[in-house]
Amino acid sequence: MTTQTRPRNEIALSAADALAALTPERLKAMKAVVGFDGFVDSIIHVVDKRHSMARDDFDRIRTIPEFAARCGAAANRSANLEMVVQDVRFGGNGPLFSSAMGRLGSPVTYIGAVGLEDDPSQLDPIFQPFAERCARVIPLCGPARTDALEFDDGKLMFGKPDAVQRVTWDKIKEVVGLDALRGMMDEAELISVVNWTLLGGVEGIWVGLRDEVLPKLGKDRSRRLFIDLSDPAKRTDEDVRRAMELLATLQPFIPVTLGLNLAESGRIAKVMGVEAYDDEHNRSLAEMVPEAAERLRDRLGLDCVVIHQHTGAGASDAAGERGWFTGPYTRKPRISTGAGDHFGGGFSFARTAGLGLLESLAAACGVAGAYVRDAQSPTLERLIGFLRDLPVPEH
Repeated sequence: MTTQTRPRNEIALSAADALAALTPERLKAMKAVVGFDGFVDSIIHVVDKRHSMARDDFDRIRTIPEFAARCGAAANRSANLEMVVQDVRFGGNGPLFSSAMGRLGSPVTYIGAVGLEDDPSQLDPIFQPFAERCARVIPLCGPARTDALEFDDGKLMFGKPDAVQRVTWDKIKEVVGLDALRGMMDEAELISVVNWTLLGGVEGIWVGLRDEVLPKLGKDRSRRLFIDLSDPAKRTDEDVRRAMELLATLQPFIPVTLGLNLAESGRIAKVMGVEAYDDEHNRSLAEMVPEAAERLRDRLGLDCVVIHQHTGAGASDAAGERGWFTGPYTRKPRISTGAGDHFGGGFSFARTAGLGLLESLAAACGVAGAYVRDAQSPTLERLIGFLRDLPVPEH
């Protein structure tokens, strides 16, 4: 298989035209069921130098190496690092992924850790803007918390995930009901389970879907399953290997797409014995990433592997397509937390809508690109306009 190469603007315009052709009836049919995490994210800037005690009168630490150097200099001493909260908003891989799909027009049913601590059946008010983008939201328990330190060159996520450990297959069946869950997923064209890394119950959910739901679904519609691991760096090789082998057991029941960022793909490749990246010949990411996606997809036995990073994305699918799309990278995003989830939501939306692999990569990069510039999930109209006037990547 060779990597498909077409002009970037041609792919973007083709994606825009396909999205513009979606009718209200087609959008209504593009139902999704997504779960199962939920976080409250504090978006934070770290103070470098303060000019006065006015809240925002400071220069921020702009890069992760600068932050690391400040931390390193405190070894055998101490340091007082001031954190200024810029925003407190709903978060979690599932809500952010669903926010992207819902704003684009897909009717999303979300099930997850988005309830009140003292009354888990009621939605935590911070998730109300998210709930308004979904067709239905079913809380399971209260959310976890994350401090997201944002820099010009990336972000550091300090998660406190105790709350989401209450999300298990038994909890889902208790709250939603097995028959009701089967009914929701029977009507859906997309099912997504995200955040394996931080939710200990995800593997049990995969097994529950495999054994109790997927074999019972009707054959009258095509469905896809999108999986996002969410930075498995902290998990052991044994954990990663077990999860990948378990994912392969779902493939006979539903086409599985595994979404990864560049670092995650390298980790999965190493654990699974795949020679994914060989840069001895100074090959570009546009050459290496689609090839890595293909090798990973073959090794894992999945329908599709898609790999993204801030400059673009590549993928390989079982239909024999393989390609790369150069994204609209910006050096100064208004927000970066959630960009990967918006990429996954955009890719899943486009694939559900029937777009080809390259057009789906363009749409996904467009969703993420608009999100980091606007600090909000784009509408379908905004995405189409963004793709038709695609920004030149900044270097």
